[in-house]
Amino acid sequence: MAAALSALALGAGLLAAAWRWLRGAARALTAGSMRGKTVIITGANSGLGRAAAAELLRMRARVIMGCRDRARAERAAREIRAEVGERAEGEGELVVRELDLASLRSVRAFCHRVLQEESRLDVLINNAGVFQCPYMKTEDGFEMQFGVNHLGHFLLTNLLLGLLKNSAPSRVVVVSSKLYKYGEINFEDLNSEISYNKSFCYSRSKLANILFARELARRLEGTGVTVNSLHPGIVRTNLGRHVNIPLLAKPLFNLVSWAFFKTPLEGAQTSIYLASSPDVEGVTGKYFGDCKEEELLPKAMDDLVARKLWDISEVMVGLLK
Repeated sequence: MAAALSALALGAGLLAAAWRWLRGAARALTAGSMRGKTVIITGANSGLGRAAAAELLRMRARVIMGCRDRARAERAAREIRAEVGERAEGEGELVVRELDLASLRSVRAFCHRVLQEESRLDVLINNAGVFQCPYMKTEDGFEMQFGVNHLGHFLLTNLLLGLLKNSAPSRVVVVSSKLYKYGEINFEDLNSEISYNKSFCYSRSKLANILFARELARRLEGTGVTVNSLHPGIVRTNLGRHVNIPLLAKPLFNLVSWAFFKTPLEGAQTSIYLASSPDVEGVTGKYFGDCKEEELLPKAMDDLVARKLWDISEVMVGLLK
């Protein structure tokens, strides 16, 4: 039995490796140019964000990595430059800026510096996220997952809207998750003061991402700024660091994740596509997976809930008193 399971796992692994190779070949064929474009990516020092930063740098973009841990971000930037090689020198550029989405003060400081130093902003990728962490609060007293995944990015995007409009045609890309399906927007307990379930709260923050993107797209109609959301699929990243896996199950989990989960580069493909592809020029208010438009559940298309969430979020982050 053990031998049969090992053989099955090996076969599955070989198939997965072949599939990954084919996906990589397709990626190389579709790579375009972002020369002269400035892109901000939140959480760009690891996982999906790091992979997107490397690819967009390879495409000659000026990439601003908005990261909480500056030392880790600088290390990631050095590694990315080494990976991309000399080819991008003088054309693409990688810049590290400190950004802690769990602090509205940090978000405002980051945006203030961007507005002072950058003459244009072509793409904003709201990528950073917290996944199923124990109950904790942000610097401003918000539940961590809702505060970072939704509110931090809500303020960030709003403060950069002027620059995005002035740089039009420009794009906002919002990284959500298929797990939005299990979330509900409970306006009576947005901050999880009454009850907290780390899985449901993550799903709620991802549903909030989609509703935010939908409402923002509506508000920006006719400005030349497009807004789309996406799910990256199941990806092997450090996002799941708060998920406890039994010690005895870890070898099997590692094998399964290697065989069937996407690599960060594969998971970042839809973000890169929405940031750079001419195929989605002018497309806005949509939801994508694997570089294709996908349908949403009705609760993710509820415009009344989206507008109410927007209004409440404005007050929570201090845009309205």
